[in-house]
Amino acid sequence: MKVAIIGLSNSGKTTVFNALTGQSLETTIYPTTSGEPNIGVVKVPDPRLERLSAIYKPRKTTHATVEYIDYIGITKGDIQQNRKVFDLIKDVDAIVHVVRVFEDNAVLHPMNVINPLQDIEKVELELIFGDFELVEKRLYKMEESLKKGKKPDEAEKKLLLKCKDALEKEIPLRNVDYTEEEKRAMRHLQFISTKLEVIVLNIGEDDLNTEREKDFLKEVEGYFQKRYGNSSLETRYSVLSLCGKIEMEIARLSPDDAKLFLDDLKIKEPALIKLIHVCYDVLGLISFFTYVGDEVKAWTIPKGANALKAAGKIHTDIERGFIKAEVVSFDDFLSSGNIHAAKEKGFFRLEGKTYEVKDGDIINFRFNV
Repeated sequence: MKVAIIGLSNSGKTTVFNALTGQSLETTIYPTTSGEPNIGVVKVPDPRLERLSAIYKPRKTTHATVEYIDYIGITKGDIQQNRKVFDLIKDVDAIVHVVRVFEDNAVLHPMNVINPLQDIEKVELELIFGDFELVEKRLYKMEESLKKGKKPDEAEKKLLLKCKDALEKEIPLRNVDYTEEEKRAMRHLQFISTKLEVIVLNIGEDDLNTEREKDFLKEVEGYFQKRYGNSSLETRYSVLSLCGKIEMEIARLSPDDAKLFLDDLKIKEPALIKLIHVCYDVLGLISFFTYVGDEVKAWTIPKGANALKAAGKIHTDIERGFIKAEVVSFDDFLSSGNIHAAKEKGFFRLEGKTYEVKDGDIINFRFNV
């Protein structure tokens, strides 16, 4: 899973990135308009994988991973500057939009005022403008090709006009309903406002676990409900709050010290875990496990994916030569204690290509190539 962290300058993007990745990148008090992107890869925490590893005792345990990308802030009205960000994140699975809520006179806000709803709207509009520019360019090229006698792809043209209509109404493309044919036609276009979005309210230390924090969450959720609540497609976003400054400090502590710190602040789980769970929910992802070649490994697939698609996630040869999937649920396996007991109790079953993989399934694929 690849996730881009975006937002206006000085919203705390890099602080949140540090909190998620455990890195210690320098944060600035002035807007940054250049530089190289920051990339960090983190393991997806999964207690189930640890339990399996304790039972199997493999030589290698491999977690699923999340790749986070942090880059320069989005600038209001500067399409050329923003295009640098869009080109970098056009192939990500989701975007984490960091919104500044914390007060700090030493850290300049590009709009000179702390207004979360205003900031959300500005970034959302820049995503929309970026996609609108792309639609206009492609439609223009189609018109030019038509003048030269080359007939355009009518399916794509129809889709582009549909997208243009939504964008002109300032509706992000993630809030538009598409047919399966339109979804296939859209894949190569790499629109930005189609990306599923997690809004992260970066609050100050004094607002942590207060009514003010709850009010901010309600206000932002109400904003999205009011603006997109009548969409024919369920709004593809989620909203959460955290204190980036505190979370960055927690990420630097040992597990034991971090737990004490979290307990003291009444934080249920660190940002690293909290955000991964939210991203999995928003993207509709689940995990299944394999034990092959003395390695226990977690794999991430879309909810509803069948056994054949899960096999392809591991290797195309397994998908091509698929015979059967030997499946046991995590709970059944755990209650048995080991693989032999699980088989004796009849918990293992053979499934075909169309079997819908469930979250936590342990699968051994039988194949022949």
